[in-house]
Amino acid sequence: MTRDLTPDEKRHSEALYAPVAAALRELIDVTIRSDVDDADVRRAQALIEEAAGLLGSRLDPGPPSSRSGPDGRPLTWGNVAFGVRNAIAFPLQIERAENGRVTTDLNLGAPYEGPAGHLHGGISALILDHVLSATAHRPEAPAFTGTLTLRYVAPTPLGRVRAEAWTDREERGKTFAVGHLLDAAGPVTVRAEGVFIRPRPPQ
Repeated sequence: MTRDLTPDEKRHSEALYAPVAAALRELIDVTIRSDVDDADVRRAQALIEEAAGLLGSRLDPGPPSSRSGPDGRPLTWGNVAFGVRNAIAFPLQIERAENGRVTTDLNLGAPYEGPAGHLHGGISALILDHVLSATAHRPEAPAFTGTLTLRYVAPTPLGRVRAEAWTDREERGKTFAVGHLLDAAGPVTVRAEGVFIRPRPPQ
């Protein structure tokens, strides 16, 4: 059984691996857009394989969430939206206003492309699912997506985007949230409505 990390161990590991994940995010982007000659591509491949061998020489047998931090909660290092050690995460960071409104600002490039020059619709859904669900989370009471409905108003260009969400109403452990995605110029490109459920604590 894996043991919980101490506060110092958690801070040290995040400080050590977060720059690695950031470098890999850049690597993904430049791999898509690169136009170097054949020799440089092959050399880059060899270096990447060497790095994979180094990092893969000792692996945890389970997912990061099988281990816990000092607060007893599962580690979220592998989360696809905000995992600090996940190179395909954005990473997404939530800002909370006093009125309960939540926002996040992202700069999304080539790795998140769907239609040429535009954000993939599934990526829009992932962002809005996470941001809307953030309106429903309570201390010691996480919420889970019940339903998520999206309306794609216009294509979202790659680049700077903002997601915003707020609570519409609360009913018996459910949060009904609404929100949208905006491009850098300001127009709303995707609208979203969701129902998020907080499971009842065990009796």
